[in-house]
Amino acid sequence: MSFLEKMKTRYTVKKYNPQGHISEEKINELKEILNLSPSSINSQPWNFIFVNNNSKVKDQLAEASYWNKEKIVQSSHLIVFQSLKNSEDFEKQIEGVLPEGSVNYYKNFIKPKGEDGIRSWLKHQVYLSLGVFLSACADMGIDSTPMEGIEPERYDDILKNEKYETLFAVAIGERDEADTNQPKFNPKTRLKTGKVIVEA
Repeated sequence: MSFLEKMKTRYTVKKYNPQGHISEEKINELKEILNLSPSSINSQPWNFIFVNNNSKVKDQLAEASYWNKEKIVQSSHLIVFQSLKNSEDFEKQIEGVLPEGSVNYYKNFIKPKGEDGIRSWLKHQVYLSLGVFLSACADMGIDSTPMEGIEPERYDDILKNEKYETLFAVAIGERDEADTNQPKFNPKTRLKTGKVIVEA
């Protein structure tokens, strides 16, 4: 099946098969793929926390996830996407690591925006990795559910990853065959290609 066909059939899972488990081999592959995600000036201001089904932490995070609780409990893994909290830690990370031109870009174009502007820019980089991750899952036949419907502050309290803040999470696993959000039950709808793809 071509990648295009896989994207036509991928969807946001609403109900997982609790017996479905993603192999360690595939999880390791996803970790490597996330590590290869693109970011502006190769900034990489992120952490990706993989929480497996045997972890008590997964149940704690589920309790901090509103209507997404059941999905998380039933999924194979939960991946939490986090961004560096402040510019000082980011500047320490890139100094002496990134090329001078990249550091100068940050200092001349991003840093003048102030702490709020910097944090916004850092968060945007993490969202780039989400697209890579969901595409990789589709290509590997792994079902997924991206979620902003969580309580980020409670996630941070549970995970205790001091320099980072939670932005969103993705549950992965194997769909329940009765999941009514599947395209065969609930056909995928998108705006017409001509409406969103514009040639200049």
